[in-house]
Amino acid sequence: MSPAPADPAAARGSGPPRRVAYLINQYPKTSHAWMRREILAVAGAGFDVQRFSLRRVAEPLVDPGDLAERERTHFVLDHKPAVLLATLRCALTRPRRFLQALRRAWFIGRRHPRGQLAHLFYLAEACYLLGRLAHRPVDHLHAHFGTNSATVACLLETLGGPGYSFTFHGPEIFESISQHGLRECLHRARFAVAISHHGLSMLKRWSDYAHWEKLHLIHCGIDGTFLDGAATPNPKNQRLICVARLSPVKGHLVLLEALAQLARRGKRLRLALVGGGEFEGEIRRVAAQLGVLDQLEFLGWKSGDAVRAEILASQAMVLPSFDEGLPVVFMESYALRRPVISTYIAGIPELVENGRSGWVVPAGSVEALVGALEACHGASGAELDRLGAAGRERVEADHDAAREASRLMQRFEAAIEAARRGGAPC
Repeated sequence: MSPAPADPAAARGSGPPRRVAYLINQYPKTSHAWMRREILAVAGAGFDVQRFSLRRVAEPLVDPGDLAERERTHFVLDHKPAVLLATLRCALTRPRRFLQALRRAWFIGRRHPRGQLAHLFYLAEACYLLGRLAHRPVDHLHAHFGTNSATVACLLETLGGPGYSFTFHGPEIFESISQHGLRECLHRARFAVAISHHGLSMLKRWSDYAHWEKLHLIHCGIDGTFLDGAATPNPKNQRLICVARLSPVKGHLVLLEALAQLARRGKRLRLALVGGGEFEGEIRRVAAQLGVLDQLEFLGWKSGDAVRAEILASQAMVLPSFDEGLPVVFMESYALRRPVISTYIAGIPELVENGRSGWVVPAGSVEALVGALEACHGASGAELDRLGAAGRERVEADHDAAREASRLMQRFEAAIEAARRGGAPC
């Protein structure tokens, strides 16, 4: 593998801008502000960037940045008749490649939780994108998540579309993909990115050793919105914040049980819930049953600036998830010098260090979470400031959005140059 150039712009010299397409299942999305930062950084560095989302997000968009990105994004499933026509056209005009892609879709879907029929739809989406990119070709396509977006990218390449890469985030391995499908996407990709060492280990687990040189660790990051402000002392107000989709996987009910136990001991913490989702009714019902509903603030989805203000108004971030990759809201909390309480899963222990920048507990353990919440409740303002400052040091070192986007752009440049030379992917 040849080393990536130190600077994407330097690698291009005075040549034309590189043309890159992003493919995402749902974009823009409130909980994926980090993805918007990455795309804008790539575009800001001189790349010609096209945005494709397979479908629109059902939840409301409140951040001005997301609203602006929505106008720049092409939504594939807004054009279902055209998708069907593109599939027929592709089958008739390039039958050999279409048959290869059909076999690959059938193979990937054979053991996939969503089945083979879903993968025939993914093939149709790939046919549609092939036609779109024929009018405005790109040098490289990058997908986020190892789910249907990576599969569509793989099928698109099989049809004769651009070479691709994808970023693997971690939790999708448990619910949304099959291992042999991930293996197929990995082996055909120019390169693949993981956002944590845990995710990188999963990619190594499901790929042949000969392909390991294509695997890279590039973190998600945050920008000056969170990093540039002056330090604000911890408010010591017994208020916690949880920024997450209201979903069973986020562990909200475990958190409610922990709050109830603390309340019985005379320690009534307030909890601000930023986010929305189908699970809100159940959270309200269980909170009322446990007698802690009056301790909760349901704030719904917020813009980036509003989330920043809510974090600053809280003592600590808490998210006792059962399944995560590496939550960017933890990086945001640390950038604002607020400690984090979370669980020993996936990439979280790589960022949240127990006793140094917060508390990490076994997932699903109410007792351990009670202990962490009690420790936070009893900590002095100076101690909370120390924990938050340690977290900020880690974020500044490893999770600067501009720096991480630059590393990804280096991979784009290296992959494009290797493809033009006919060499191996990087």
